[in-house]
Amino acid sequence: MRFVIIGAGRVGLRTARVLREEGHEVTVIERDERKADRARDQGFTVVVGDGSREALLEEAGISEADALGALTGDLNVNFTACMIGDHYGARTIMRIDEAYREGIYRKYADEVDEVIYPERLGAIGAKNALLGGTIRAIADIAQNLQIVELTITNGAPVNGYTISELQLPADATVLAFGKRGQPLEIPNEDLSLEDGDRLVVLADFEVLSDVRQLLVGENPDLAAANAGAGGVN
Repeated sequence: MRFVIIGAGRVGLRTARVLREEGHEVTVIERDERKADRARDQGFTVVVGDGSREALLEEAGISEADALGALTGDLNVNFTACMIGDHYGARTIMRIDEAYREGIYRKYADEVDEVIYPERLGAIGAKNALLGGTIRAIADIAQNLQIVELTITNGAPVNGYTISELQLPADATVLAFGKRGQPLEIPNEDLSLEDGDRLVVLADFEVLSDVRQLLVGENPDLAAANAGAGGVN
């Protein structure tokens, strides 16, 4: 596949490297000469200039690109570039840096396929390290929804239950299940929940505390504290 990445900063250049390592063709647009030189030194095709200009995007090959990643720290550049990319039929990904702006852009930028917030993704990783091995946040879906992976412990109230016997709060749903040491798969209602098994759950933040108590066996105070830290906003 062919990609155009706007911005050769920390986020953009790292994304470009990952895509190239997977065998994709990547062109980088960067207006800062120093950053552009760094990208060239790493073997990327670089177009120097403002990524929100259509002529520059055409020079970078937007008409043949499968997707455009507008990953600069400038929201106006990212938004404009995505509008142009959409016009050329490319999938568009726009970076934002301030969480409160996400709702605004999601509401008014239907042409943007995906909005990403790198600081949120980094915070999820930090939170996982803090929570330890039995609870892992996978993604924040919305202001009130999170996907988490929880590992059943010996102290969990549901240890020994089957999937069909598991009764989660109304605002929580099991998405996947994996026996200890095995890949995640669609839940089988007859499988039992045992120490080391994993459940992937979509849950409202309001019920995360209850979900943690059931599946991990946390005491109510700790579960409530962890659930309160659940949203990365």
